[in-house]
Amino acid sequence: MLRKFQYLLALARERHFGRAAALCSVAQPTLSNAIRQLEEDLRVPIVERGHRFVKLTPEGEKVLEYARRICGDFDSLVQDLGAPGQDLSGQLRLGVIPTALPMVAHLVTPFAARHPGIRISIVSLSSRQIQRGLDNFELDAGITYLDNEPLTGVRMQPLYSERYFLLTQKQAAQHERGDITWAEAAHLPLCLLTPDMQNRRIADAAFLMAGHKVSPAVETNSLINIFTAVRHGPWSSIVPGQLLALLPLPEDLIAFPLVTPDVTYVVGIVYADRSPVVPAAKALAAVASLEKLASRIPLIVKEALARNGILWTATRATRMGGDQ
Repeated sequence: MLRKFQYLLALARERHFGRAAALCSVAQPTLSNAIRQLEEDLRVPIVERGHRFVKLTPEGEKVLEYARRICGDFDSLVQDLGAPGQDLSGQLRLGVIPTALPMVAHLVTPFAARHPGIRISIVSLSSRQIQRGLDNFELDAGITYLDNEPLTGVRMQPLYSERYFLLTQKQAAQHERGDITWAEAAHLPLCLLTPDMQNRRIADAAFLMAGHKVSPAVETNSLINIFTAVRHGPWSSIVPGQLLALLPLPEDLIAFPLVTPDVTYVVGIVYADRSPVVPAAKALAAVASLEKLASRIPLIVKEALARNGILWTATRATRMGGDQ
């Protein structure tokens, strides 16, 4: 029965019998027959079929809900029974908001060293997709904002506070101050993340607090696209400090801390608040505490900003080294 539920989860995710079978590493007839056997076992229609998959029936949606719980609980049981002490095995499915991706290695590297038996799957998702993935048993943990938009049914482990910077070309920078206000940034041609990203909604709210509603010339769901658009186009952008910690800025780009308002939001680990807790998710939060990442990550970002010529404190920003 468990295998049939796993096939159903794959079918619901892929919405295609062939892709679902490939995901489960079985032939398509094997998966199709298993779904039909599940329908016979439960005596309800689960899948609406034509020449191909159409959708799940209302009964199928209810079965899917139970399948997610059963498979999630089974994965947790396997980790518990097969892992005395800290020797966990299985998989950690981790959803990460795009702006946190530059920092995720500082968490998963020590986690992998402590739990070599765990396979780690990292996917870039919006904050809403992470909440949905936790609710649907499709994710074990997430890294997302903790204090901007409500999270439900989760436990939280803070990692760092995200601060925001204007990334622009040096030739477009018209003033010598070490920072720039949100109101000043609102008058520039902007390339921003798409509205489905919480980072974009944070930026929109900050602009409104500064008395401006912006309409960006370019929208994208990729930080790499933002970086290349600013470097090769006429646009500026709003980026988190941790993005600037990835690599030194090219000579033609410059970053200014954004002030008035001074906006910060906490980013951290979230995992479902249910019993039993997924062991791998609990272990991930424990590693964050053991490695003292809540204090280490801000220092990593601060040092990287300094290498890019930005000295940031809670109350003021200064630019070091003249043209740096």
